[in-house]
Amino acid sequence: MGRHVRKGDLIMVTAGAARGRQGKILAVLPKKSQVIVEGVNVHKKHVKPSNQNPQGGQVEREMPIHISNVSPVSGGKPTRVRFETRADGSKIRISVRSGEQIGRELRSAKA
Repeated sequence: MGRHVRKGDLIMVTAGAARGRQGKILAVLPKKSQVIVEGVNVHKKHVKPSNQNPQGGQVEREMPIHISNVSPVSGGKPTRVRFETRADGSKIRISVRSGEQIGRELRSAKA
């Protein structure tokens, strides 16, 4: 199944406590249907002292949110996504709001 968002996309949160906030996708977790968004759903995590963090203490980390609660941004507003397969076999994502291509091709043209 095609995902409507990918790593690096600028998105807007459409539901939940962070509704209306924008950010860039840092990671997509397809098995859990979740995404990690920069600056959204930040929690404090208690960590033990380690070599990377010898002091230990509290670290702020972005936690995952469900993929259905985010939408790509087109012209400053959230948009739905349509998938289109071109005649040469390439597959792209299209913004329903503006009709423009979102990001790069999902699948290249057949040789």
